[in-house]
Amino acid sequence: MMFDDLEPRTQRGAALASLGREDLDLYSVEELGERIEALEAEIARARAAISGKAAKKSAADALFNFGN
Repeated sequence: MMFDDLEPRTQRGAALASLGREDLDLYSVEELGERIEALEAEIARARAAISGKAAKKSAADALFNFGN
């Protein structure tokens, strides 16, 4: 058995919610820039996931609506 199996799973959206509560006054200008870069990379990753899901949905719709 893996030890990871014993840890409770974090709830969806918990990381995003904690980001919104974090005190940004503790960060330097450079750290804030790095944070923005990391968040922009995450936005790009989310957009890519949306595109992939939309493509799969379109393919499924085309398959199941064939002949209608």
